Amino acid sequence: MEAAQILAFLHRLEALKCNTRHSWTSSGRQESVAEHTCRLAIMALLLRDAFPQADMDRVLRMCLLHDWGEAVTGDIPAFEKSDRDEETEENAVLSLLAGLSPGLQEEYTNLFREIRAQETAEARIFRALDQLEAVIQHNEADLSTWLPLERELNLTYGQAECAGFPPTAQLRALCIHETEQKLANSSTQTRTQKFSC
Repeated sequence: MEAAQILAFLHRLEALKCNTRHSWTSSGRQESVAEHTCRLAIMALLLRDAFPQADMDRVLRMCLLHDWGEAVTGDIPAFEKSDRDEETEENAVLSLLAGLSPGLQEEYTNLFREIRAQETAEARIFRALDQLEAVIQHNEADLSTWLPLERELNLTYGQAECAGFPPTAQLRALCIHETEQKLANSSTQTRTQKFSC
């Protein structure tokens, strides 16, 4: 692949740094798609030895490419995303990949479709990690950034996906505990504020 093709592709993906997600950071700003992707890839790297039966290099590649379509479409929260949105995002990925060499187009198209199909262990591990990262980020954000439905959603989101693998099940259990503490602390603060008025 020529250097000009690589540079053009990188310029298009720069939007991942600019496009924000629904989640907020602990510092009080919205998280970018690129930041989510980065930590998700780090999670796969850290858990590499926890999945000896899986091709974790493949999972890592899934982590890095799964949201490329959002460079075009922007982020739509999972609880709002429709089948039509999924199709639009897939078309955006295919459009982006058209700028790459035929070999890379084929490799990344197949990987993206593997993610969507959820038929391999690697795709299911990726999905569990992706959902875990969103829950972790919500736990790190101020509760005032949560929508009311997220109080329940953060306790249930990705639970079934994470249950299929002991490492992700353990992390999910820890995240549930963090969410419960966050919600309990908020309730305590609200009661304290009520009585101090």
